[in-house]
Amino acid sequence: MAADRKGGARRRSGRAVAYAALGGVLLAGCASMPDNGDLRNVESTPRQDTGVRVFAMPPAEGAGPAEIMQGFLEALTSDDPEYDTARKYLTDDAARAWRPEQSTTVLANGPSIETDCRAGDRPDPTNSVTCVLAGSRVATVDAQQAYQPVGGSYRKKLHLTRNVKTGQWRIDGLPDGVVMGKSDFQRNYTSVDKYYFASDTTAGATRQPVAVADPVFVRSKVDPMTQMVRSLLTGPTSWLGPVVRSSFPTGTTLQKDVSGLAPDDQNKLTVPLNLKESQVAPTKCTEMATQVLFTLRNLAPTLESVELEGVGSHRLCDLSEERAESAAWHGSAKSPEFLYFLDGKHRLVRMATGSTGTGAVPVPGAFGEGDRGLESVAVSRDEHSAAGVGDSGKSLYVTSLASGGSLGNALVTSAGATPADRLTTPSWDARGDLWVADRDPRRSRLYVVEQGATKPREVAVPDLSGQIKDARVAADGVRIALVVEKDGKQSLLIGRIQRDDGTGQGTSVVELRSAAPDLEQVSALSWAGDSRLLAVGREQGGVLQMRYVQVDGSTLDGPAPGALTGVKAIAASEDERVPLVAYSEDDGIVRLPSGAQWQKVDKDGTAPVYPG
Repeated sequence: MAADRKGGARRRSGRAVAYAALGGVLLAGCASMPDNGDLRNVESTPRQDTGVRVFAMPPAEGAGPAEIMQGFLEALTSDDPEYDTARKYLTDDAARAWRPEQSTTVLANGPSIETDCRAGDRPDPTNSVTCVLAGSRVATVDAQQAYQPVGGSYRKKLHLTRNVKTGQWRIDGLPDGVVMGKSDFQRNYTSVDKYYFASDTTAGATRQPVAVADPVFVRSKVDPMTQMVRSLLTGPTSWLGPVVRSSFPTGTTLQKDVSGLAPDDQNKLTVPLNLKESQVAPTKCTEMATQVLFTLRNLAPTLESVELEGVGSHRLCDLSEERAESAAWHGSAKSPEFLYFLDGKHRLVRMATGSTGTGAVPVPGAFGEGDRGLESVAVSRDEHSAAGVGDSGKSLYVTSLASGGSLGNALVTSAGATPADRLTTPSWDARGDLWVADRDPRRSRLYVVEQGATKPREVAVPDLSGQIKDARVAADGVRIALVVEKDGKQSLLIGRIQRDDGTGQGTSVVELRSAAPDLEQVSALSWAGDSRLLAVGREQGGVLQMRYVQVDGSTLDGPAPGALTGVKAIAASEDERVPLVAYSEDDGIVRLPSGAQWQKVDKDGTAPVYPG
């Protein structure tokens, strides 16, 4: 190997090169394909340390069709920003026409190549061959960078031709997009939440706009901050788009040739936009900066402020982290004051979130008196009200968490034959609406009680195929997680909430999509971040486990929570610093502080919840 100009290691075509300057040591990782056989997997590069960058080599002189295919596939997994090396494996016309940004197809074990490529259909078969890529699909990432789990087989033809003058083989026919194995995808891409505002939802007495996370995947070592700003300015993904808005004027882009966005030594980021001062009102500029700051903190947790800069280097506005939190309601920024659960007398009790003790006290009001036999509860986001399911799951009540608060009549009732066929645990969104499902198999229904006080309204779920077994609304009020059972199997689905827009069609949950394609049983559920859920479930043939899942169905890096037996309920907060809490048949209420083991809180307690 020879050293390249950047101090990395290079090698001949057919192998990818990874390098990182770590105390003067060069790290190289490579894998190659065998020279013969019917099918060859190309998943070239194992997971590397975050400091390692992978670069591909151009085609070798005289490389045959199989080697050209191999080198091209490995070039797709490199950290080359514009895929310039990959284009060297294509003819000039194909290189100009190919659009790698259109999609990324993720295969379980990498693409396999038929090594004995067949003669092509061109006039001269000796200078024309067709090769086939095959594999088992896991997911796709579309042109909007949105992830979607998919199954089934993958099979695509690539055509190669040999230049009669130079004798070199090149690819002259291929589909748009890139393809790679799952491990290469996990090394190359990272999931990042970009933020918009709920179209028709505000929160709190000041009616703050509510921030909504829109997860996308970007190439983790190819200027990710600039990628994310461009993605943010382009607008929300098509699934989320109907229920959110952006404060950036239509047509807003980064200024020409901007790249390498990064905070300065004061943890401040300047974003040059193609806007004039006259185009941006101060309140809108603050919202724009809020979107940028919330989005980029995913990549730069120490980011403290953002400045938006217009044409001619004119300052449009700047925003500190503290001001951003007051400019918009943001679920992960709202740390709950209390943890709530039911004690052995079925009273609603609470204890301070940060408490290291085990003492809990009854809440003020009717739920703290314990005469309704509560089975599950939900506390509003502002911690002023609570909803409880009592009477063996038949009745939903709402009351104030204030001394003297009365209970009143049930807002929703179920006629299910058993408690398991009656009302689910309720949940609240940031606007103060209460959600609950009736599991009665004769008529499974989803309800919303606006502001926790009006007549319940049935919510249409037109795509529903099965029976709702559990429901948890997101803090933003535009997404809801549903556990749906059909033919004895359960699916964890995410739906988009379409509010009544005055047409009289009512509120509905539409475009259900899977958040955990490999789970066939889900026994407990909680939101655990702006685009993350904590679920207790079982894969086919597997054991019950607790794990995090992304709302787009992608696999999360990092460890799952510690094992816990007999889990019947879990509670997590959008603020990921808050300890996880669970109800275990063996140990009652337990919690999991960061970096610690599960700790007992209350042997007789059940139904733990944080506000929401």
